[in-house]
Amino acid sequence: MSSEKSLTKENLGTRRIAKLRPAKFPSADEIVRQVLLELPRPEEAVDIMLVNPPTPDGGYYIRTQHRVGRRTRENMVWPQVSLAQMAALLHPTYKVKIVDANAERMGWEEFTQLLDKYQPRYYLTQVTAPTLENDMYGCFLAHSRGAKTIAFGTHVTPIPRETLRPYPSLDFVLVGEADLSIRDLVDHLEGKIDQRPADIQKLFADHDPLYKPAIKEDGSVDLGGIRGLAWRNGEEIVVNLPRMFIKDLNDLPIPMHELLPLQKYRMPLIKGPFTFIVTSRGCPAGCTYCIKHVSYQYTARMRSPKLIMEELWQLKKHGINNIHMYADLFTVNRDQVVELCQLMIAEKINIRWTCNSRVDYVDEEMLNLMAQAGCWLISWGIESGNEQILKHAHKGAYPDKAERALRWAKSAGIKNWGYFIIGLPGETEETIRQTIDFSKKLPLDIALFHVAAPYPGTPFFFEVVENGWFRPGTRWEQVDMDRETVLDYPNLPAERLLYWQKRAFREWAFRPGPILTYLKMLVSDVSTFRSALSVGLQHLSWQSKREKQP
Repeated sequence: MSSEKSLTKENLGTRRIAKLRPAKFPSADEIVRQVLLELPRPEEAVDIMLVNPPTPDGGYYIRTQHRVGRRTRENMVWPQVSLAQMAALLHPTYKVKIVDANAERMGWEEFTQLLDKYQPRYYLTQVTAPTLENDMYGCFLAHSRGAKTIAFGTHVTPIPRETLRPYPSLDFVLVGEADLSIRDLVDHLEGKIDQRPADIQKLFADHDPLYKPAIKEDGSVDLGGIRGLAWRNGEEIVVNLPRMFIKDLNDLPIPMHELLPLQKYRMPLIKGPFTFIVTSRGCPAGCTYCIKHVSYQYTARMRSPKLIMEELWQLKKHGINNIHMYADLFTVNRDQVVELCQLMIAEKINIRWTCNSRVDYVDEEMLNLMAQAGCWLISWGIESGNEQILKHAHKGAYPDKAERALRWAKSAGIKNWGYFIIGLPGETEETIRQTIDFSKKLPLDIALFHVAAPYPGTPFFFEVVENGWFRPGTRWEQVDMDRETVLDYPNLPAERLLYWQKRAFREWAFRPGPILTYLKMLVSDVSTFRSALSVGLQHLSWQSKREKQP
């Protein structure tokens, strides 16, 4: 018998049969996508769905391009302005849809129905540490329906490979500032680079002198040439060169706020809806724990006060009279703040607004002008009452400056909201005691105490890794600052950090002034009633007998 006809265990199916096989079988994903693409699409179908997915436990979570994904203790519903900004960059070339499942109190069943209804070809979502597996479930649902899935945010930017590797339903990660990267990626995949409107062409040309389309000689897309992208090349995960920051934020279109559920956004102490206006990006301060630097490093880029006013008037036409000036550091540029306040007063726009600040980036004159322009509350990152803790964290602003700035604000008629961190490196039970006592001395209307969170990409994260301070068995979902902690210091284990976090709030809140503030929250609006109740319930319960102070 000839060897040609001889069938053995070793050559079975590898000779003449192999010649009948194609060079490469398509994967199951490729087959599904091809079938779905050939099916007729309904009229409601969109090109791109920009998504804030359902939350892990039904609570309100923070997911924005600058922030971290924790559950909001105050039940503040965070406007998804970063999605509205990206939608404005994609429209009208592409048909876009924003779904804010968090604001809409939407569960996975209803969300899945929306995926079936709108059948997006691309699915864009932010991914954060505390909601990682939850966010990836949204990608799985969209991917299984044929969509290309794309993630951005402060969690995936420092660890794109580590995010893509365990989650095959995620196709792409946008590393760093995502606005131009999402437009560039979709234009390449859709073959519409030559169809870009003049303003989009100018945006790419003005902000990246090295920019060129990532097209191979045969006309196919060279994914490796798209800056700011992480992607799969077979089994390999490729992270491309970074994309340059947008030099002039004034060149970005005004976010499409009208695509957001504006009436659903709520903040404690205000009656009715509110939303964000992004006034700048970046912060020059060097705080080691701050996740903002992961996306924007230490640059600070301003928007024109005139453009901010244009956006304010648009929102006012939509019935929004409460604004939070959303920035990594709102008062980073005094000239911008002063000009904006002067315009608000001169144009009599008559809105109430809030902002954040550092205690060393204000002065008495500016705070008085802000109050005249409608500012009624400032949130301050105070962090600690111990100067050595602040020095180690490179905070650069110390307790004496905090007390002075907050008294200036109070004198101007502005309420003070203070944020404190329990568990920064060097913390002891004695330094925590100092922080609690210091918080009681300050003219604060609201105070919140968080457990320190070492987010990937921050200097604090690498310090925790180097010193072995991560609790054994740590998962990303535990990086929550409030309900759990991943930290386990030799002198302050996780249980003690959580104990002190709760005790700090109780001690601060159980005094006549704070109690009066929370009563005002109860009567101001139904949503703030829930907020105040939630804050109280989360902090008034003892965890266990072993957590009690001996």
